[in-house]
Amino acid sequence: MQKFIKLFVLVSLLPWVGLVNADLMLAQINLDDAAKKVTQDRNRKLLGAKTETIDGKKIHVIKVLTPDGRIQHYKVDAESGKLIKN
Repeated sequence: MQKFIKLFVLVSLLPWVGLVNADLMLAQINLDDAAKKVTQDRNRKLLGAKTETIDGKKIHVIKVLTPDGRIQHYKVDAESGKLIKN
């Protein structure tokens, strides 16, 4: 009977494991979306974008031209989509 209960619990939890993995996949951000995130609503011109591996993490590096003529680099975590402070 204990084996049946363990099997039932395991089978009941399997769909949740799939949902967790789906949520993790949705949290990732691609290079195009990262570039849009950095340039939108800030009147900045995109000069370039690339993905690098820094300390074992994928980081999107976005190069922009600011309205006052300065060049800035932004780093966006590819997994979370969060802007990394320089």
